[in-house]
Amino acid sequence: MVVKRNTWQREAVREALALTDGFISAQSLHQTLHATGSPIGLATVYRALADLAGEGEADTLQSPEGESIYRACTSTGHHHHLICRKCGLTVEIAADAVETWAQSMAAEHGFTQPAHVVDVFGLCPNCTLELAARG
Repeated sequence: MVVKRNTWQREAVREALALTDGFISAQSLHQTLHATGSPIGLATVYRALADLAGEGEADTLQSPEGESIYRACTSTGHHHHLICRKCGLTVEIAADAVETWAQSMAAEHGFTQPAHVVDVFGLCPNCTLELAARG
């Protein structure tokens, strides 16, 4: 893993991401930075987020709409997420059955060094209750 040098732009992205609840797109993070007076460019935000994700400092996934979204990583190592489609609440989960299945499927088909991404989108308990209350 190559660690990039820490620039003020990268640090600004890291700090803004750390202050964000849940996942956020690069464009939304860019807007947040500009609202605070930062002159950072959108391309720089994209690069910094990609670097942070590559180094394990940020989680990244694709939203149901296919957009890459990011959040500050709160754990180390391989993990999965439950993500509320309505409010964005994200819970990191262990998925031992998924790990076993992925290894088994790879081996069954002659693949080595398998890697995978599993993110489960649904409605959190609060959003489920809110939806039910509306009838």
